[in-house]
Amino acid sequence: MFSTRFTELVGIEHPIVQGGMQWVGRAELASAVSNAGALGIITGLTQPTPEALAAEIARCQEMTDKPFGVNLTILPSINPPPYAEYRRAIIESGVKIVETAGANPADHMPEFKAAGIKVVHKCTSVRHALRAEKVGVDAVSIDGFECAGHPGEDDIPGLVLIPRAADQLTIPFIASGGFADGRGLAAALALGADGVNMGSRFMCTQEAPIHHNVKEAIVASSELDTELMFRPLRNTARVSSNEISRSVVEILNDGGVFEDVRELVAGVRGRKVYESGDVNAGVWTVGMVQGLINDIPTVAEAVESIVSEAKSVIIERLSRLIVA
Repeated sequence: MFSTRFTELVGIEHPIVQGGMQWVGRAELASAVSNAGALGIITGLTQPTPEALAAEIARCQEMTDKPFGVNLTILPSINPPPYAEYRRAIIESGVKIVETAGANPADHMPEFKAAGIKVVHKCTSVRHALRAEKVGVDAVSIDGFECAGHPGEDDIPGLVLIPRAADQLTIPFIASGGFADGRGLAAALALGADGVNMGSRFMCTQEAPIHHNVKEAIVASSELDTELMFRPLRNTARVSSNEISRSVVEILNDGGVFEDVRELVAGVRGRKVYESGDVNAGVWTVGMVQGLINDIPTVAEAVESIVSEAKSVIIERLSRLIVA
């Protein structure tokens, strides 16, 4: 068991958080992570309506009596989701931890804070983290360039980004991007983080509600098997390298525009990957860290292994390197 500012803030045993992943962050996975002593996250917009989100939260509450959170990703859109209604569903369900991501969470802070909710904002740069700290978030999750999903446009890897954040922030923060084992947890703590946020590792567990073929594809892949889509559009996304994502990269690199790839990157196609197991059915998110993932354990086994290995690295390996 580790005690950090983050574990104390949210009331968990281990400084490990399950990332809020579209189509993946459901009650089965979130409750398993929380029951293992880490922090599970339900992905709010995976649910089609605020009412469905409330039902999913209730389902998770039946599966665990330990803390879990809800991710609310705020993105610009022509037809934005009813964010106020999703926010209300979270508050009325009694959730006490929210992970915000995407745009500045300032508009959501008054109601979340009035409800006693701890807000963890996910961002990709120190400047954005400082802005989030200024608007009153309780903690930050900061993504290095290695991460799945949206790594931002600065291309700063965790080895630099994490200590930079430690130097600048006064609130607790967790490190995201490239973490899957105890060596990574020990490294993040050494660099100044208060814990780690993991997505790909939790995707590849028995409880993750996605097709087994996807999990086997992660195990079979290396750190080289991702693509950076949308770079020319300044909206970079790291996804699995497959027939679709490689086509998208080629089209945009050849001067194409979003309309030329809209159908290829449709969210419904990504969801089909997770449901059908056809890993070439659409684009789906995974990080470079898949190169470190070699098995499909239960969530409890994964968390226990990570914590045990981190302790061993810190207490045994590193201490032996110190010469009096």
